[in-house]
Amino acid sequence: MQFFLDTANLDEIREVKELGLLDGVTTNPTLMARAGGDWREQAALICEMVDGPVSLEVIATTHEEMIKEAKDLVSFGDNVVVKLPMIAEGLKALNELTKRGIKTNVTLVFSPVQALLAAKLGATYVSPFVGRLDALGQSGMESVDQMRTMFDNYGYATKILVASVRHPVHVLETGLIGADVITLPYSTIMQLMKHPLTDSGLASFLADWEAFQNEK
Repeated sequence: MQFFLDTANLDEIREVKELGLLDGVTTNPTLMARAGGDWREQAALICEMVDGPVSLEVIATTHEEMIKEAKDLVSFGDNVVVKLPMIAEGLKALNELTKRGIKTNVTLVFSPVQALLAAKLGATYVSPFVGRLDALGQSGMESVDQMRTMFDNYGYATKILVASVRHPVHVLETGLIGADVITLPYSTIMQLMKHPLTDSGLASFLADWEAFQNEK
């Protein structure tokens, strides 16, 4: 399973890359706005810093404008993946960009049949938003499980990129289902390595070693 970082913050990207856990980055207009500054400069820096895929999202709502934006976004680097919304105009743009060999990530996916449409049109990634589904009392991971079954049934190459991740249990369930990628906020990636028994165990080992040294 690949780990993508869901951010536009360069410091977060740098730190996760230094950990050796960075397989790619996903961004969106909200994350770019939080980062502040010139978004074009920020996007270029991210693409330069990241060795893997970088998802950059269009803001247009017509397929003509989406395709125009996509042409601009891919100029930031060979690793750019164009994020398109799961709407009819987005699917029209997806169909055209697939024919042009441009990598795509269909976002704001909330049902398995939406994912099926994206896969049928050749999306590189499809991004189910599990946390937002959970917040409505639905099971986001159940939808991911159904997507995995359908994609395997028909041999679709589209990768399932689990998004809107809220906690480590989502990571566990993603791995058990066999989704291809999970995109995580920085705080969740940092949380994955933590466990109270790890902390107490390390403290115990160090205390025992210090006591042993004092006996000498």
